Amino acid sequence: MNTTPSLTFSKLACTRGGRQLFKNVDCHLEAGHWLYVAGANGVGKTSLLRMICGLASIEAGDILWNNTSIHSQVEAYRQDLCYLGHLNALQESMTVDENLAFTTALGGISPDKSETRAVLARFGLRGRGRQLVRHLSQGQKRRVALSRLALSPARLWVLDEPYVAMDEAGVGLLADLIAQHLSDGGLAVLTSHQRVPIGNVPAQMLELQAA
Repeated sequence: MNTTPSLTFSKLACTRGGRQLFKNVDCHLEAGHWLYVAGANGVGKTSLLRMICGLASIEAGDILWNNTSIHSQVEAYRQDLCYLGHLNALQESMTVDENLAFTTALGGISPDKSETRAVLARFGLRGRGRQLVRHLSQGQKRRVALSRLALSPARLWVLDEPYVAMDEAGVGLLADLIAQHLSDGGLAVLTSHQRVPIGNVPAQMLELQAA
């Protein structure tokens, strides 16, 4: 697709356990910009991100990708989306290379070995490709998980607490990676307890409040 991507929330609402977390949430995000989702604990930040990714049902309102409901373009939208939760979602019994090959295959791509090696080196994991994930530190596991972003052609990145278990250098690497993604015409939606600047692109704020 050659269209300029955009993401729109229209009158979104969310209820969990019989309690309404938020309602009437509107937002519009254009290519080259990122959305910082803020709010108190329990107000529904992760629920909103899961709705964007199609992992949670939309009970009221709609989410539009390129001005079309995500429900009417499920497969195309999935190809344009890369989601990273606060869990790493790695197979501990597989090597780093095997994990990356598996997850990129789910996205319909197959990066060559030189590209994978370059991404691992960028994240401080040079020479770790054949190492079992179970033998990595928590910080290294997080860097493997984040390496998937650099290998993904998806235009929309949805990141839930992406800086967790990252040292200062890792946080800087990720911020630079997101900035490059925006510069290339991508979009990003994230929530984080750490307020980290993304290049010279100011955050577009969405603060959720209890309904």
